[in-house]
Amino acid sequence: MSSVTTPSDDERLRRWRLVLGGGEADGTGRALTGTDAAMDGALAALYGGRGGDRRGGGDRSAGLGGSAPSVARWLGDIRTYFPSSVVQVMQRDAIERLGLSTLLLEPEMLAAVEPDVHLVGTLLSLNKAMPETTKETARAVVRKVVDDLEKRLGTRTRSTVTGALDRSARISRPRHRDIDWDRTVRANLAHYLPEYRTVVPERLIGYGRAARSVRKEVVLCVDQSGSMAASVVYASVFGAVLASLRAIATRLVVFDTAVVDLTDQLDDPVDVLFGTRLGGGTDINRALAYCQSRITRPADTVVVLISDLYEGGIRDEMLKRVAAMKASGVQFVCLLALSDEGAPAYDREHAAALAALGAPAFACTPDLFPEVMAAALEKRPLPIPAA
Repeated sequence: MSSVTTPSDDERLRRWRLVLGGGEADGTGRALTGTDAAMDGALAALYGGRGGDRRGGGDRSAGLGGSAPSVARWLGDIRTYFPSSVVQVMQRDAIERLGLSTLLLEPEMLAAVEPDVHLVGTLLSLNKAMPETTKETARAVVRKVVDDLEKRLGTRTRSTVTGALDRSARISRPRHRDIDWDRTVRANLAHYLPEYRTVVPERLIGYGRAARSVRKEVVLCVDQSGSMAASVVYASVFGAVLASLRAIATRLVVFDTAVVDLTDQLDDPVDVLFGTRLGGGTDINRALAYCQSRITRPADTVVVLISDLYEGGIRDEMLKRVAAMKASGVQFVCLLALSDEGAPAYDREHAAALAALGAPAFACTPDLFPEVMAAALEKRPLPIPAA
């Protein structure tokens, strides 16, 4: 039987002191030294008010100062004392609470940052204001995040989507070289003849003859308003992965009040991301009109709208376009977000209207996206997560 070790009184006071952040009213009477003092200083610089008190309220200017060198030193400190997941949270808090977005335009600060999807979103929103001296460093930061995402998501996406394409292409009267023997045998086990120790297949299952040609078309229509930053990053990565499959013709369209087709840049998702323009209004109807005009084989096309559905265009026209696409045979998928954060704020009235048209709108994590695409390609029910 294992024993449970409880912290000593001194250790308990130490932990409470780190949580409460000091000041006259923390009640611990515990002084911090060494690494603990350094950790507390890094936290106080971000979350503390006057005098390093981190209990809330007061002056939120904290202790980072207004220069990139001081922020860069602070970024180095928190990477020393905290794990990567905590560092990313603290970076986001520093940008939001202390208004440090403009300091990300400094190369020395960018070099000290822990890259993540949210930081990429911030950099993209600053893209137009970024000086040339910073752009190379910014691209390196974005490249690291994109490469990490592609390694995590690419292989599974390719295998899942390829499997769906193979299943959707199987035919019941294949030529000999197109027979899927594994599935044929399993489908005919009821016709096993023990005296001959063999299966007599009554139904052959084969792969489609067009295995090396384009069989499906996928259109990713991505809202690039400021609230959709993480979704834009993930959609760009998935767009590049899908574009690498010869059996799928992939189109990537981003929009705010204007529509930009970035399909010709899909070989490099970093180029795609720097071709976006985060922020601005939203005209979903205009974006869908463009996508609709590019569809040549409706029955073999999947349109994925990634948007929080806050429409600034013509609502009724937007819904009519979705209905028309579905009536023509298009598989229409609406993702309220493509991110790890879960369901975002979204226009519930528009989501309900799409659901009434047979196009349910739901938030999707990057890990679930390959399954959603596979289901859409096979024209089977989508794996909608429980609310």
